[in-house]
Amino acid sequence: MAAPRVVIVLPPREVFSPGGTGAVGLVVHRLARAPSAFEAVVAGPPTAAPFADTRFVAVRPARFRLSQTRRFALGVARLIAPAPPALIEVHNRPDVALALARRFPAVPVALFLHNDPRGMRGARTPAERTNLLRRLARVATVSDFLRRQFAEGVRDARVAVLPNCVELDTLPPAGARERLILFAGRVVADKGADAFVQACAAALPRLPGWRAELLGADRFGADSPETPYLRALRPKAAAAGVAMPGWRPHAEVIAAMARAAIVVVPSRWPEPFGLAALEAMACGAAVLAAPRGGLPEVVGAVGVPIDPDAPESIAEAIMALARDPARCVILGEAGRRRAAGFDVGHAVATLDALRRQTLAAWPRAAARPI
Repeated sequence: MAAPRVVIVLPPREVFSPGGTGAVGLVVHRLARAPSAFEAVVAGPPTAAPFADTRFVAVRPARFRLSQTRRFALGVARLIAPAPPALIEVHNRPDVALALARRFPAVPVALFLHNDPRGMRGARTPAERTNLLRRLARVATVSDFLRRQFAEGVRDARVAVLPNCVELDTLPPAGARERLILFAGRVVADKGADAFVQACAAALPRLPGWRAELLGADRFGADSPETPYLRALRPKAAAAGVAMPGWRPHAEVIAAMARAAIVVVPSRWPEPFGLAALEAMACGAAVLAAPRGGLPEVVGAVGVPIDPDAPESIAEAIMALARDPARCVILGEAGRRRAAGFDVGHAVATLDALRRQTLAAWPRAAARPI
């Protein structure tokens, strides 16, 4: 008997390629290529060099004079109409999920949220989120923190949590750590890149032999623009001794995490999850992280809490760890053990269970009043 087919729909601007994908694309790639009871097909915007180990189909947006979202949703609908799948999973776009649910009333549509839905079209208010649950078969969020954002004023057992994941068997083997303090992620104020630079400016002069790197750019990909924020940060980083090599492919970021003794995640905004922190833990680095949003669910007690609005306290935390290599090792090993609970095998088992529950409940769940 053939495995049930699932079409996984990416956001309209999500590149599905080793050369420029973001957190959503990374997680979808990990889940889609892992062994599963379901056949996964990823649908997204045209990509020059998509991941070769995953079945990917390009969505050609409709050419009508409509919004980008509606043109994209129509493109997805045209793509799957000849042979509708058993299940449609839409990532991070409530409006696309609703459009597809209307177009394919016989097919269950699930929405997977990676960001706060209260800023998304079609999910901003409790009434809109209630409407989503009337029309969709399932909503899943990447953290319990995000589930609470969605469930504000809404009660329904079909709102589940599916944490982001890592592929432990693909990570570099454990080795000697370098005296490297690392930031990896989007270089924007919300991520606290400037706080990292300020902290390193205070810490590095008192840590002989240590160095710091800030990996990333405003966006994912080699064509990321040079923003005013980046232009203002570069001279400060140079004065602090922090290297800024810019955006790097994800494999290089993971390799840097595997070398670094310390990885700092000074996010100011409430992270929906905190994939960089999880990857750093999985690579065995000691992690300093702001306890905001979903980050506490990721790092638990194995991360050192920091205040992104107090760079001097981040500097103190960096120096304390740098001067205590034994503690760095202990935290790194504890981080690896905790990250094992987020391995892709566990995630796929949870996802397959959610898919089976969704199919078994359909269409009764969608017809139920809320």
